[in-house]
Amino acid sequence: MTSLTDMTIAGLSALIGSKQLSPVELVDAYLARIAAIDGDLSAYILVTTEEAKAAARTAEAEIAAGNWRGPLHGIPIGLKDIYSTKGIPTTAHSRLLKDNVPSEDAETVARLAEAGAISLGKLSTHEFAFGGPSPDLFSPPARNPWNRDLQPGGSSSGSGVAVASGMCAGAMGSDTGGSIRGPAGFCGLVGLKPTYGLVSRRGVLPLSWTLDHAGPMTWTAQDCALMMEVLAGHDPADPASVNGPVPDFKGAIGRPVEGMRIGVAKAWHESADPELVAAIDKAAAVLAGQGAIVDEVTLPDLMDFHAAGRIILLSEGFAIHQRHLRRQPEIYGALFRDRMRLGAFISADQYIQAIRFRRTLVDQMNLAMAPYDAILTATQYGPPDRMEEAPVFPFFGKPYFTMPFNVTGQPAAAVPCGFYSSGMPISMQVVGKAFADDVVLAVAHAYEQAAGDRVTRPAIAGGGQ
Repeated sequence: MTSLTDMTIAGLSALIGSKQLSPVELVDAYLARIAAIDGDLSAYILVTTEEAKAAARTAEAEIAAGNWRGPLHGIPIGLKDIYSTKGIPTTAHSRLLKDNVPSEDAETVARLAEAGAISLGKLSTHEFAFGGPSPDLFSPPARNPWNRDLQPGGSSSGSGVAVASGMCAGAMGSDTGGSIRGPAGFCGLVGLKPTYGLVSRRGVLPLSWTLDHAGPMTWTAQDCALMMEVLAGHDPADPASVNGPVPDFKGAIGRPVEGMRIGVAKAWHESADPELVAAIDKAAAVLAGQGAIVDEVTLPDLMDFHAAGRIILLSEGFAIHQRHLRRQPEIYGALFRDRMRLGAFISADQYIQAIRFRRTLVDQMNLAMAPYDAILTATQYGPPDRMEEAPVFPFFGKPYFTMPFNVTGQPAAAVPCGFYSSGMPISMQVVGKAFADDVVLAVAHAYEQAAGDRVTRPAIAGGGQ
């Protein structure tokens, strides 16, 4: 029998909406799950037990009175600890903000609460969404639930771990160069980086103003769509928020891919693990079997996106943190401190040239994608590294498959597409045109339904699996 904490948001919502499941019972199940396994996984920095129980009682009373707010009403979620929460610490997993208690919620947090979602607490992150799995912070780094000796990816590490291991039904992450899609891929989830400007970032601690995205991480594409129904839309208080039509997320689920043209970026995968390449080819064949027109697409050079994106990220990140880095560098963890210091060596003209080059790259990607509804790429090169092998400068190696779509701002989702022979999840990236986030989730859902591989959860000792 499937436990409550292994169910999808959609499945739980159906039970709550029909009054077969109480939000109080559901929250209690998740809190028990956290108590049983998070000591080994460290997904949570803070569990807001009493607040969650009070919200569950309120949701139960509202639903009993016939005031069901919608699919997220009574659903337990987690928040990456860079999302401001009124009266509850928001630390960015850093000693610098260990005592920071915001006076208001982030816009996304407020929207989720208005929809009836129940926050279970604040989730582990790489320090300020950049520092890596640093062991010298005030709270330990999150560990991969499929193999706790391996990294879960970052920077939304706790979000990936919590959803994969059944410690919340959905979570919020942030993505500046792949920080939603990376942990979603390594933890076996769907993680959507929405189109830039579609989801408000007001109240989310920034890393790079022009590359940051806020978005959901869930077990399935349908669950992502349910969260996006609430999250998407204009926020006049966020200067980057776009005042325009919101994609039809509800209609995306079940939309056929027959007749869609989907490109596979095979040239990008020359250095990727052979098992990963084979899995993406198999996923492409599954979509072709559903009537999609699948062929190879030639995309701009991956290294160009890497160069532009890293210069922008480091320049803007250093601008945010330079005062504290100069005056009290020891307050940061070693990985964040050493990585972010690189921004001090980037000149103004280099930053401006990167911003200008970005425009060229956007035009090149738009031209390459013009004939396609969506494209498929890898999310990572292979399985995750061991926890103790986190490099100080990971971006000095191979360029990330995820960074191009922070540079362009297009919607991109990590979607599970099988397992390595080691048992670790394999992930592909589904990418759409700007503001075609619904198409991305339609392709992801169609693949999930045809492949039928969204059943296996990580086996965790002591977790009742």
